[in-house]
Amino acid sequence: MTAYILRRLLLIIPTLFAIMLINFLIIQTAPGGPVEQIIGELTGQGAAISERVTRGGGGEIVGGGNVRGGEPRGTYRGAQGLDPEFVAQLEKQFGFDRPLPERFFLMLKNYVAFDFGESYFRNRRVVDLVLDKMPVSISLGLWTTLLTYLISIPLGIAKAVRDGSRFDVASSVVVIIGNALPAFLFAVLLLVLFAGGSYVQWFPLRGLVSEGWEALSWPARIADYFWHLALPVTAMVVGGFATLTMLTKNSFLDQINQQYVLTARAKGLSERRVLWGHVFRNAMLIVIAGFPAAFIGILFTGTVFIEIIFSLDGLGLLGFEAAFQRDYPLMFGTLWFFSLVGLVLNLVGDVMYTLVDPRIDFEARQA
Repeated sequence: MTAYILRRLLLIIPTLFAIMLINFLIIQTAPGGPVEQIIGELTGQGAAISERVTRGGGGEIVGGGNVRGGEPRGTYRGAQGLDPEFVAQLEKQFGFDRPLPERFFLMLKNYVAFDFGESYFRNRRVVDLVLDKMPVSISLGLWTTLLTYLISIPLGIAKAVRDGSRFDVASSVVVIIGNALPAFLFAVLLLVLFAGGSYVQWFPLRGLVSEGWEALSWPARIADYFWHLALPVTAMVVGGFATLTMLTKNSFLDQINQQYVLTARAKGLSERRVLWGHVFRNAMLIVIAGFPAAFIGILFTGTVFIEIIFSLDGLGLLGFEAAFQRDYPLMFGTLWFFSLVGLVLNLVGDVMYTLVDPRIDFEARQA
């Protein structure tokens, strides 16, 4: 297993390189880079923005690339009438005066040392921004994943054991509704019903904690924290538990129909011992091993609309705003971090397979 883990760790390097290269090249085709956005602000708002952009001199910020970075100066949209030297100064400040390959490899060199640079439009280091937003996204992702598993696994097992019964049919209706109802739409419904939209105001509209949270006692802090999380986590759980429930049910049904289960029953074992002593370990293999992937999916891709609706300033909202503003250091810095975490968690998922079922040997399979 040690040799397999080492090979997987080494495979992370070319995989991460390919992810960054493909996204870097795709960004080059997207219009409206940072220089063009600054030019658009200048032509619309005058010298006030110019002073904000050019203060601090020619300190270079290297990260990502600009769609027009390789073109002659003065070809940016809206640059007519601007001093070419000023446009050249903007290019140098953002690092776009360098060739495209040089920018890419310089970015990788910095990222290997976890130096993600400074945000173009927030005047803060990317690392600091990510660390500031991380508690919100981790709170949403962690509690949503845990509650989803705590609900889906027992429900899926109960549906498998009672396959075809009234309980199975009734619960399937709930599962279908949960699968068909988008999380963000259910979040809006919760706001309308329970956050002062049209009916009652039992829960807060925004934020992860209340103002003056630091002055509260620890029990009051915990209660306030979960009070703010109640609606967004509920919306995400309802929108995500259906798939895991059906996966658990189908996995258990597949194992229940195996020959070894019939043999165990023929030996006189109780149904409870057959289910929990034989079926559970094999059926739960795919469910438990998928926990890291489920967590990373919820953490980094499933919270954007929820954070916007509930005014939660987390990583999803940060990434959305970075893409909208073409904030390349923030875009590529978070992409590097998220990709690295995702690749490591995929490896953790493989290791969990062996922990759940020691009979699995990845080294033997590769041999």
